[in-house]
Amino acid sequence: MPWTDDELSRVGRAEELRIASYRPDGSLRPYVTIWAVRAGDDLYVRSAYGAGNGWFRRAKASGSGRIQAGGVERDVTFAGAEPGAHVGIDEAYHRKYDRYGPAIVGSVTGDEARAVTIRLRPTD
Repeated sequence: MPWTDDELSRVGRAEELRIASYRPDGSLRPYVTIWAVRAGDDLYVRSAYGAGNGWFRRAKASGSGRIQAGGVERDVTFAGAEPGAHVGIDEAYHRKYDRYGPAIVGSVTGDEARAVTIRLRPTD
């Protein structure tokens, strides 16, 4: 099921996103607040602290979770980004968050950030 235009706009405009992965028993882990961007008709998150970050490891292991942002709450799967999407994702992070400074935005853009990119795909 694709995102609606309204969901893409609302989540894309939201300053932050809350994300939680599902445990093996089906319960939801606590939410973590992170940055998210819209690039085209997709929503993306990246781990600012690399692949060892707890929320990122749990999301990759689980494969699914729930997000909240901009008044939208949806169950999602965590997928990889298409190889050609990364330039647009970087640009979206710069447009949305550059005001926080190059060191912070640099933690979620560039070649190293590509390996810790998750595409959020709605499931419900």
